[in-house]
Amino acid sequence: MTVSAAEFDGLIALVTGGCSGIGAAATTLLGERGAKVAVLDVRTECAADDVLALDCDVADPVAVDQAVATVVERLGSLDVLVNSAGIGAVGDISRNDDAEWARVFDVNVTGIARVTRAALPHLRRSSHAAVVNLCSAVAFVGVRERALYSASKGAVHALTLAMAADHAADGIRVNAVAPGTVDTPWVARLLDAADDPGSAAKALRDRQPLGRLVTADEVARAVVDLASPASGSTTGTILRVDGGMTSLRL
Repeated sequence: MTVSAAEFDGLIALVTGGCSGIGAAATTLLGERGAKVAVLDVRTECAADDVLALDCDVADPVAVDQAVATVVERLGSLDVLVNSAGIGAVGDISRNDDAEWARVFDVNVTGIARVTRAALPHLRRSSHAAVVNLCSAVAFVGVRERALYSASKGAVHALTLAMAADHAADGIRVNAVAPGTVDTPWVARLLDAADDPGSAAKALRDRQPLGRLVTADEVARAVVDLASPASGSTTGTILRVDGGMTSLRL
């Protein structure tokens, strides 16, 4: 299929976590394909000049409601929501205390619910409404030292399917992308903190059959393709962009 540079022409997109990593890549690509884009992030100083950037922590319900209302007030409507905001966690089940469990779920899972809940009345008015959540390969396979993070992304997997079922009758498509290990600032920080960064980096590459990390641009392309009006019959799908991590054993 030939992708039109203006396939999102006239559509308004909102990306959470849109100022770094996968969210930033998705923001750029949505703009290139014709959308007007707003981003919510806890730090917006790196946002591109051509996007509406609003400081917002998705764990703050008042801030979320205000931010979504501001997006619609300034841009006129809302058609596409990309729930990319998320935080990581390292350790087995004994490593993370209750406060960290609450924080990770508050951002990674309830944050999706908060933003989508605020966006829902506006999405219902769109003829091309789409929500794309960021899941993870760890929702499908067990990975060492990721108990809390895996649990949160397993919840995103289930939440995506439930949302797709709930809102099909509203004409709102809901899908998710499940990346493998992506070359993002968070992964770079993990490697910097490792006892042997070189060995840690090799281990991350080796667990993906293609032998390299996924790029943020590759994930962004999957996100934007799922959000596109050209994917109008795709809903309830969890698209894996993981270098074969969850399905291949070489």
